[in-house]
Amino acid sequence: MRILILNADYPRFLAWLYRRRPGLENERYAAQMAARNASLFGVADFYSRNFAGLGHVAADIHVNNPWMRAAWAREHGLAVTEPPPPGASAALNAIPGWLQRAVAPFKPVLRPLARKVGLSPRLDAEAEKILLEQIEDFKPDLVLNQDLFHVDTRLARRIKQIGRPILVGQIGIAPSRGEDWSVYDLMISQMAAVVDFFRAHGARAEVVHLAFEPAILDVLPPFPQQEFDVTFVGAVSADHQLRVAQLEAVARRYDLKLFGSGLHSLPASSPLHRCYQGEVWGVEMYQALRASRVTLNSHIDMAGREAGNARLFEATGVGAFLLTDFKDNLHKLFAPEREIVAWRSVEDCLALIDRYLADDMARRSIAKAGQARTFAAHTFQRRVEEILAHLA
Repeated sequence: MRILILNADYPRFLAWLYRRRPGLENERYAAQMAARNASLFGVADFYSRNFAGLGHVAADIHVNNPWMRAAWAREHGLAVTEPPPPGASAALNAIPGWLQRAVAPFKPVLRPLARKVGLSPRLDAEAEKILLEQIEDFKPDLVLNQDLFHVDTRLARRIKQIGRPILVGQIGIAPSRGEDWSVYDLMISQMAAVVDFFRAHGARAEVVHLAFEPAILDVLPPFPQQEFDVTFVGAVSADHQLRVAQLEAVARRYDLKLFGSGLHSLPASSPLHRCYQGEVWGVEMYQALRASRVTLNSHIDMAGREAGNARLFEATGVGAFLLTDFKDNLHKLFAPEREIVAWRSVEDCLALIDRYLADDMARRSIAKAGQARTFAAHTFQRRVEEILAHLA
């Protein structure tokens, strides 16, 4: 089959990517795509490369990347409004991080606020036209849409009219209400509650978890020389109140290193300010995880009792010792106390940090077992096989 994956990137990531390689916006489409994938941020090309590894033809489109979109249009003889240079988008950094994330595929609750400042995740008419031209050019048999907000059901119906491809949608939290999801042949999510939502609204849906790409280890720089006792890599915000409470307690006792975004949303009195190491993307994120004796995980508040965020697989995949929040389904993904360790309260978390910082042998054994489990059960190859099996 010919398989096309649609996705979107955080504006802050795009600003970082083009800032670190001046002139990238003027390069050809393929060069920009290669630079995007080489960053290893998000899912990069992990789905497409594994579909290809199974004998399919697969490609990615990042629907909200204006410089990549303009390059494709120019190379295909289409008229296009040239986007401003990446430096001009630096104004995005002045917008609070929690609001920037409204344009990401997993933050629908913030979409109305985003529209007020011109950050609506809906594509404009020209962007839609070029996307449809890209789809017409590729002629997919299957479209995997990982951004249900830029590519909403209205646009999905237009895509469905181009050769009638199988249409699969993927999302990590409850999607927008009031949509007609019947255009999709299959909806997938790592959260059973989201799957139940789609089924209740008449759509076929299955649980498919997130994953790790083992090939990442082949391209990461040498193992970092510096080691951190305790780290957290991710966002802190009003959406993560339980996480913030946990991390603040850890910060009061340990030399916590915090990598990520959203710190400006916390009061000046928060001890997390002195822990902050800046944002890390892709390669740098994996390096921070690898440098950790203990790396922490806690899910976004709206996850409820379900485990399934990307950090579970990213941390174990690079061989880090993961101390995560207990969830009812965690045992279905990893063996607690053997492959990962789970905390049930802040006090429990602190005691477990004490225990495993003092026991190198146990900590390394669990990290090794966690990595082995991820390589055996939680790779992108396994996930694309699951998607295809659901469609068989």
